Amino acid sequence: MPDHAIVVPYIDPVLIQLGPLAIRWYALAYIFGLLGGWYYARRLVGNGRLWAIQPGTPVQLDDLLVWVTLGVVIGGRLGQVLLYDPSYYFANPWEIPQVWHGGMAFHGGLIGAAVAVILFAWSSRIPVLSYLDIASAVAPIGLFLGRIANFINDELWGRAARGVSWAMISPSSPLAADGTAIPRYPSQLLEAGLEGLALFIILFIMTRMGALKRPGLIAGMFGLGYAAARSFCELYREPDGLVFGGPLTIGQAYSIPMVAIGIGLVAYAMMRRPKAA
Repeated sequence: MPDHAIVVPYIDPVLIQLGPLAIRWYALAYIFGLLGGWYYARRLVGNGRLWAIQPGTPVQLDDLLVWVTLGVVIGGRLGQVLLYDPSYYFANPWEIPQVWHGGMAFHGGLIGAAVAVILFAWSSRIPVLSYLDIASAVAPIGLFLGRIANFINDELWGRAARGVSWAMISPSSPLAADGTAIPRYPSQLLEAGLEGLALFIILFIMTRMGALKRPGLIAGMFGLGYAAARSFCELYREPDGLVFGGPLTIGQAYSIPMVAIGIGLVAYAMMRRPKAA
């Protein structure tokens, strides 16, 4: 076994098996991510000091939770099918609805959630940008839990990392020619820390500094923050593929539109005066 490597034991992706019903870590990550985001969103909306004009009421967020849940699941799965592995899923179409096996693309889930938020806000006559700000502020909760679930599922591992003290060997680690396991960067934990925890803290501080009084600012900063964190983590993650053979990975390429949209939202928010109550 290589020196300077942390051995990760096998963790069953199924937490509890009750006959034909399997409760998986991956599903729990989505459930608690959505519930945690819903709880935090209600706290944000209910705190009048954070807003110039409060966008609706906490009760309306109960209905939004259903819309966002559908948007995340449908968008995330379609994103995985169309953006990352279309040849496999088109050859095995029965695998497409089997979301419990994993395989949810963040960028697809982001688009699905954004569409759900926009449609709900329009139908409820609530400021769209303010609701996008709320969704962006709570999104890192789900990102953090989702990456932890990726680690438990032993998937989306990092690049080979010999001689690195924090490299890890998992049950799925590839073998070298001499039969020894090749240590890899724990890219899921790196993404959980940056895309999840760090981004949540940054946006949390911004909300306490009055950022929600400038509609679109939190949403724009989320786009910029996630794109930066994801692009950095891609340096340590085994890429899903390269764009035209490199140097950009697919994950980095799909983050470029987020930078453009993020800059646009931040500029729009900062050029407008904070709304007065």
